[in-house]
Amino acid sequence: MNSGMQDSFNSVLIMRHGEAAPGFPDHARPLTPRGEREAETMARWLASRIEQGELARPTLYASPYVRAQQTAQRISDALGAPLNTLPFITPEDPPGDVSEWLLNHPFDTPIMLVSHMPLVGDLAGLLVEGAPSQGVGFPTAAIAELEADVWAAGCAQLKRFTQPSQLT
Repeated sequence: MNSGMQDSFNSVLIMRHGEAAPGFPDHARPLTPRGEREAETMARWLASRIEQGELARPTLYASPYVRAQQTAQRISDALGAPLNTLPFITPEDPPGDVSEWLLNHPFDTPIMLVSHMPLVGDLAGLLVEGAPSQGVGFPTAAIAELEADVWAAGCAQLKRFTQPSQLT
């Protein structure tokens, strides 16, 4: 195994769901056709990186909301990775809870979280800058790749930020 793969064990990929239809209740909003295409574009891109040995297959977690589940299902299908649901990564959940979970959850593969704004931006901001207010703006289906030795506030580095429009 090359050292690049070893490093990827210390990585977390944070993805915002694809474009969702407006509506109520919020948790039931599905992806739009554009959102489905965005998710499929990102899924193909991740699968090609895994095939090339650039990225280890991640353990996949998604918010229970419909749009995040639909996005994550496309990632799951493309990567052959089981889809797990995390109840505390919905839009308004505190990023500190997710950071705490990462800190106390030893993992031997990269972790991929499929969630929502503002959580994805706040979590990336917390892990990289040490403060959720420094959050990253996430277009739909964008993925931030972070690396860290310890998943504590301000300890991660943003290694790559990719959105569907860059790949099409």
